[in-house]
Parts: sequence; C-alpha cells; structure tokens
Amino acid sequence: MRFTDGFWQMRPGVEALYAQEALDVWEHDGGLVAYAPTKRIESRGDTLNRPMLTVSLTSPAEGVIRVRIEHHQGTRGRGGFDLPGDVGSRIGVADVADGVGTLTSGPLTATVREGAPWSLDFTSHGERLTGSGHRSVGYVTDADGRSFVHEQLDLGVGETIYGLGERFGPLVKNGQSVDIWNADGGTSSEQAYKNVPFHLSSKGYGVLVDDPGAVSYEIGSEVVERVQFSVEGESLEYLVIAGPTKKDVLERYTALAGRPALVPAWSYGLWLTTSFTTSYDEATVTSFIDGFAERDLPLSAFHFDCFWMREFNWTDFVWDPRAFPDPDGMLARLHERGLHVCVWINPYIAQRSVLFAEAAAAGYLVKKANGDVWQWDMWQAGMALVDFTNPEAVAWYQGYLRQLTAQGVDSFKTDFGERIPTDVVWHDGSHPEAMHNLYAQLYNRAVHEVLVDERGERDAVVFARSATVGGQTMPVHWGGDNSSSHVSMAETLRGGLSLSMGGFGFWAHDMGGFEGLPDAGVFKRWLAFGLLSSHSRLHGSSSYRVPWLFDDEAVDVTRSFTKLKLSLMPYLFQAGVEAHEKGVPVMRPMTLEFDRDRAVSHIDTQYMLGSDLLVAPVFSADGTVDVYLPHGRWTNWFTGEVVGGGSWRTERHGFDTLPLYVREGAVIPVGAREDRPDYDYLDGLTLHVFPGFSGRRQVAITDIETGCQTIIQVGEREGMLEAAVLDTGRVVSVVREGV
Repeated sequence: MRFTDGFWQMRPGVEALYAQEALDVWEHDGGLVAYAPTKRIESRGDTLNRPMLTVSLTSPAEGVIRVRIEHHQGTRGRGGFDLPGDVGSRIGVADVADGVGTLTSGPLTATVREGAPWSLDFTSHGERLTGSGHRSVGYVTDADGRSFVHEQLDLGVGETIYGLGERFGPLVKNGQSVDIWNADGGTSSEQAYKNVPFHLSSKGYGVLVDDPGAVSYEIGSEVVERVQFSVEGESLEYLVIAGPTKKDVLERYTALAGRPALVPAWSYGLWLTTSFTTSYDEATVTSFIDGFAERDLPLSAFHFDCFWMREFNWTDFVWDPRAFPDPDGMLARLHERGLHVCVWINPYIAQRSVLFAEAAAAGYLVKKANGDVWQWDMWQAGMALVDFTNPEAVAWYQGYLRQLTAQGVDSFKTDFGERIPTDVVWHDGSHPEAMHNLYAQLYNRAVHEVLVDERGERDAVVFARSATVGGQTMPVHWGGDNSSSHVSMAETLRGGLSLSMGGFGFWAHDMGGFEGLPDAGVFKRWLAFGLLSSHSRLHGSSSYRVPWLFDDEAVDVTRSFTKLKLSLMPYLFQAGVEAHEKGVPVMRPMTLEFDRDRAVSHIDTQYMLGSDLLVAPVFSADGTVDVYLPHGRWTNWFTGEVVGGGSWRTERHGFDTLPLYVREGAVIPVGAREDRPDYDYLDGLTLHVFPGFSGRRQVAITDIETGCQTIIQVGEREGMLEAAVLDTGRVVSVVREGV
C-alpha cells in the first residue's frame, strides 16, 4: 500500500506520523524497549498531545531478533503465526550503555541509539545488513479513518529481494507491490494461492512479518531505496533472521516456522488424474491405467478429481454410485496394480450435501454475526464453510476422511481454501482478517493429521493448493490453475521458485497446463520439465492428459523422462531428506545454490534440482533455449560433453532432451530400477562421478522404510575410483563420466 505522493508529500487524505527519535532505551526482560515520540522532544511542552510509538526488541531464537512497533497497546490485534521454534524472549544478550542499546542473538545484533533521527541497525559479523532510519517507522491514517503501521528497511546497492510466497511474476521482487492475501486468481495474475510474508535478501538475511492478516509490501517501489511493509491497525511485528548465506537464512527460518515433513518415496513417481470436468467412471480409469501399462509407462499414483462425488453435493465424501458402484473393490484393484490413490476434497459443504444439515445443527459451519450460517452460491450452490477453529468440527470432518482411508484412499488433494470471508464470526473468536490466510493452515493440518495417524508419519502426503506461513510443514503443494502454453509453463516455474524461497521443499504443477488443451509440442516440453520437478502430475480441466491422445512421440517422452526420474530416486530422495532436515528445497533458484554469483541473481528460467543437477526447461516451440552455467566445468547428462561455465549458452533441443547439466565434481547416485520410485536404492546402485572430482566425498543414501542412512565413501587411489560402503557389506558400482 502506498501512502506518499513523491518523496515529500502524502496522498490526499493521508496523514503520517514518524518515529523521530529514540527518547530513551531500556533493557527489559532480556530485550530492549525504545520510546519513539513522533516529534523530536526539545521542551516539556513537546511531550503534550503527542503520539508516541513503543518499539520492543526481543530474541525468540538464536540469530533471530523480533521487533514490535506499537501505537495503542490496548487494541485487539490479529495475533501471529504458530512458530514452533520460538523458545521464548530471552535468547539474546541485551545491553544499554551511553545511550546505545544493543541486543545480540547469535551472529545478529540490533542497535538502537538514543536521540534523533530514529536509528535501528541490524549487523552481523561487523557488517550492516539493513536498518530502519528517518521516516521509516510510521503510523498512518487515511481518508477513511483507517490506521496503519509501517516499517521501511534499507535496501543496499545491488541488493535483491526474494520470496513472499508463490508469485508468478519475476523472481526478484524489487520494484514490485505485493499484497499478502490468499486468492484464487490463476497463475497469470498478480494474485497468489500461497502468500507468505517472509522475504529473503541477497545480503544474507530474511524478514518475517508476524501477522496472518493482510500485509502490504512496497519493495523498492514507493521508496526505491527501501522495503516497506505495512499492516492495518495499531501494531506491527517483524523478525529479522540472520544468514550469512541464503541457505543459512532458510535453515534458521524453517527452524523457527517449521520444516517440511518427509514425503513417501512413492509420491515422487508419476501421478495421473481423471482431470476436472471430463467424463469418467471406473471403466475410464481402468482404460487409462491399462494404456500406461501396455506402453511401458511407469505410474505411481492415480487421482480422482471432483466428480468422484455427485455434482452439487461437494463435499459429502460419498462416491458417485452411477460412476463408481463398487468403490471398495475398485480401490483394492488399483492397489493390486501397485498404485496409490488420491481423492479430491475441499473444505466446503454444499447445501444439497447430506452433511449440510448435520454440520449446521452441530455448529460446525462458519457463521455470520447474526448467527446465520454463512453461505453463497459460488463454486457450489448454497456453499458453507467448515469452521476449523472448532475442535469438534475438526474431529467431525476428520471422521469422514478416516472412512475414506479405511476404504483404501492413500492421499487427499486439499483444493481451495483461499476464498475465505471476513464478515463472519469464528468459533474460537479468531480475528476474521487473520483467518482469511490462516484458514488454509487449519484445513491442511486437519487433513494431514489424519494421514499421519492412518498411514504413518513416513507415508503421509497431501496435495495442497493454498498455504501461508507453516504450510511448508505439510507437503506437497502444487502451483494452481495454469494455462496450456509455453508462457504459462514459465510463469508456473517462477511461482514454484518464489515459493521455495519461503522454505517450501516440495512442489508440483499441472503438466500440460490446466486450462485449455495443449498442442503436442507444449505437452511434450512440459513433460520434460514436470518429470524433473520434485513431484509430477498430469492434470487438466476439460481434457484428459494421457500422452497417447497427443502423439506417439509424447508416449516416448513420457516413458524416457519418467524412467530417468525413477533411476534418479536415490539422489532425489536424499534431496528431500535435506529439505526435511534443513529447510532447503528440492528445486532451488540458481541464486540459492550459487549465493555469491551475481550473474544468477535474476535467473528464473532454470533451477537446480538438488545441489548438483541444473535443469533449464524449454519454453519455445522450436526448442531454442538459453541456459546460464555458473563458473566451473559442467557435464551434459545426455551426451557426456564437458563445457566450461561462467557464460550463457544457446542450445536447441528436440523433445527427448533439454539442458540437464551436472555440476563439477558431483557424485550422482543412480538406482537400478526404472519401473517405480519406491525400491531398495542400495541394491544395484551405481555412483556416477563427474569431472572435477578429487579427494574424497561422502554420499548418503536413505532407506525409504526406516529412514536410516548409509554413508558411502568415494575416493580415488592411483587413478582408480573406489567406493567403500560404511557399516554394511553392500557393494556399489562406480562409473567415471565425462572423460
């Protein structure tokens, strides 16, 4: 939200009061408190009729400093996010001497100086990261009488900002205005399904605004040398998180806000769906699965979209008997074929659903202030909303999910959760604006808990669309409704890379695009991209996504890239373990992996898959693609050609390849199976060693059933490569590549 008219003036009807000085700074309860009047106090008379802002600094975790700015402390706020890593407010060391207050937590120090102008600096290892200066801390009222609090943190020369959830515009957020407000707007809009008020700086720090309501950002836009964030109300709270690298920031941030759960190995395989509004029944499903088997196309999961239930009845959790007269038998037959089953759900109860009257009578639906059930006719006629702030409503909803898991359902696609009204009353008294974004968290948690209980912690996976802070703990998330074009493929990737900068470790997208029917070229290009993503799903709106409906080559492309991914499962699963343990995503923006290479800071057309594989999807009809290789030697996965980095390359690819390069010195573990993702990765394992390798390197392989890791020591002796599998008698092969 913009308040100013140029640098000196305000917009019509807007009045702003700024923290002009730190009148005094106190050490309090392990932190600091600074009193900041909105006028410089030069006489006793200046203390009269004068608003003052109270700025409190505490440390909830090592390397993290919380700042709270308050005007009127007696005003009800929206609360904050559930931060499981918040261990209290006495982690740091506070000191006040000679009018200078410091709070140090790990490598991060905040400094507040008494006097004018207002000054709050954040430093790490003697280097200033950012800070809040003159006209940065503001209390603003607009022409409608609304009040806002904003903070402006300095932007350095060349500093770039990332994150803020899933955003489909450029990866670098400088120059953008961003509103944190979950919305169902598709991938070609400024709206986002997954809004996260956390940004990450190239200077090696992150900032989380701890407010689940609407947060408005101006990133080097309104004031080009600052990042401004504002919220409506009387207070603003944010946390500065130390690095020094972007990976370090993500590790600290996810330690605070929660790290991704492990997802089962089977979920990495290819998912096929019925698509949305297409006509289907058990015969249709069986024909698709038979078609995949006949064409040697490995399939891991089958998803039933909305119309597994009867129209106008969503959600009632009842299979449409016209299309699926024997759901128990059908699910058993799918399991016999080695498939896992996912079904679509949402948090809405249509008026025609048999559950509507039951939920309304029990008080399980969100209500208006007058006590009526909130309803509208968008999406489903007479649709109401389950109140997940009511523990009894949660248990009631979960009971129906447990009936489905007992039938044989393995996973749920948790669709929707963005269009949450604010003119309602919640069971637990939650602030309506806060619940707009937080609803997704409560919804997904209710579903994820069932899967953990019924399938076990290592086998629970949802397929979620909406999220906010904390959503990363319940993977997987997919990118929402895209269209069937090269341009939409690229915007989809940007959304995923942006989301990953908020600690979301696992991500998928509708291969081929959701809206419309892709031409065969777009479909085949998207297959290569999607099967080199952490998770891979074929899904559409009004048309099927089985490859033989496009052309014979689409079948071949599906086969080759699916088998490539399955052979890479020892490597990919380990990248997932790293996401779980450290918060570093499986699919990584180039700047996250090459932290000090400014040449990659704006690149959002390629990514690192794990730490050692570079993927550049092809977004053109003729196969032309530009790819940047950072400094060092890179090996073409398909041809074995070794090329030097530090420059851009223009390549042209058929549908059977794309730029897939291996980092210098990498050791890539490749499994012996190409038919399924869940297998014994050590059985027949081959380690592929790439140019630039020297000395010794340890490779970890995680058992998908037990989680136990086997460490393989790879080294070179007298020009020969050798591998020693520690603590086991297993034998692996070693192959030298790119020679």
